[in-house]
Amino acid sequence: MIETSDFRKGLNLLVDGEPFTIVDFQHVKPGKGNQFTRTKLRNLITGQNLERTIKSGEKFGEPDIVFKDMDYLYKDDNGYNFMDPADYNQVTLNKEVLGDATNYLLEGMKTKVCFYNERAVGLDLPVSVNLKVVATDPGFKGNTVTGTFKPATLETGLVVQVPLHTNVGDTLKIDTETGEYKERVNLK
Repeated sequence: MIETSDFRKGLNLLVDGEPFTIVDFQHVKPGKGNQFTRTKLRNLITGQNLERTIKSGEKFGEPDIVFKDMDYLYKDDNGYNFMDPADYNQVTLNKEVLGDATNYLLEGMKTKVCFYNERAVGLDLPVSVNLKVVATDPGFKGNTVTGTFKPATLETGLVVQVPLHTNVGDTLKIDTETGEYKERVNLK
């Protein structure tokens, strides 16, 4: 059983018999009355978001979830295709299920696909990914310390704010949870 004190981002739990993952939460201790937890949950099957206030001490079951290591192959009209390298079985997930994860997928990328009752329902991305800049304004030497940023389009189509010294062709480390630029990567 999962209690409110066990909550963390990404934790999976059963709410009203359906599997959810915790997107965000906040423990609240009011001056008067019992403490509670405000949570933002995402349904693993439908992808819908739910905001719920949970009383302290409330317990939830653990869903029957399995993560399989799979390779991202390609995108087609049906969705995003993944393959299990162990037995070559393929599974297709649509954009509604994947959500923002589509901004970080590159062909051949190793991922973990989430299965609930043997049905693919989501994706567990690494904490960060390396993506190449395909379009941005030209960089300027000397603008390495200023706190100003410019937009850059990455190879997956994601647009992020980057330092002024960033050029087309640079490889950047991007945080998959926030979608923000972390650092420039040297691939030597």
